[in-house]
Amino acid sequence: MKTEFRREGVTYAGLIKRLAQLGVDEKEVNVRNKLSRGKFMAAFFLQCLSAIDTQSLHLG
Repeated sequence: MKTEFRREGVTYAGLIKRLAQLGVDEKEVNVRNKLSRGKFMAAFFLQCLSAIDTQSLHLG
């Protein structure tokens, strides 16, 4: 997911703002921890993709 953020030019702070617009209340430190551990719910994954307006996902 971090690769998609970089591809879209989105920072963690920018992601937090975009998630807030979707009604998702997250703190930057929590998002950093989730992504660095690589453990989060699929719902959070989809929220992040929606927040950065991803239309397609590159796997592999």
